[in-house]
Amino acid sequence: MTTAPLYSTTGLHPATGRHPADAPAARRPGFFRAPFSGTTYREVGYVLTGLPIAIAAFTVAVTLFSAGLGLAVTALGLPVLALLLSAARGFGALERYRARTLLGADIAAPAPVRPARAGFWGAVTARLADGAGWRGVLHQVVMFPWAVLSFALTVTFLVTGWVVALYPLYHWVFARYTDWPGYRVFDFTTDAGRHHEYYITSPAQIAGVSAIGIVLVLLTPLMIRGLTGVNRLAARGLLGGR
Repeated sequence: MTTAPLYSTTGLHPATGRHPADAPAARRPGFFRAPFSGTTYREVGYVLTGLPIAIAAFTVAVTLFSAGLGLAVTALGLPVLALLLSAARGFGALERYRARTLLGADIAAPAPVRPARAGFWGAVTARLADGAGWRGVLHQVVMFPWAVLSFALTVTFLVTGWVVALYPLYHWVFARYTDWPGYRVFDFTTDAGRHHEYYITSPAQIAGVSAIGIVLVLLTPLMIRGLTGVNRLAARGLLGGR
């Protein structure tokens, strides 16, 4: 007795036509559990590791593309561009692996390059005609600024949310080790000589600050999911098989 495969070789469910990554959507953590969920922190790991990879991919793409164009007046430019497309395939495979392991997005790999004729130049011309390779180069260039933005937003909101939410636990530090009665929001004197200051000191103020932090903590997973959602779409559109 044989059973049909759960997913076809194209990466789509044979009955619904959906991606495997779409199936676990019902198992995503709820709003209040998301800040403590492994799913959220795998997405955080995806964003944090994505920046150095994006920097390397962008640098390789720009360097090889510029060198290839600069040498295009000679035959040497063609192997350099072929190397660019091979590197793009490599970075694309790495991105599909990261998307599968950290985002749960199973993206089918494009078909391998098959030269129409043997020899060095046959391999070079086959690479130059590789649409998947050129899409990979586009992914390296387009997603670089997105990786920078995602990294900055994720780190800022993640750290700020938890630091502010946990403020009641370290409020005592300011009064004990500094001359502040509590956290100083502002303290300045105007040109007219009027002094303005505001410190977080009362229980109501402390609770209010913590509440703001808790809201940030709860909203941060939603923001990160939105950021990585763009990565999912880009990887499927530019790095998936055709």
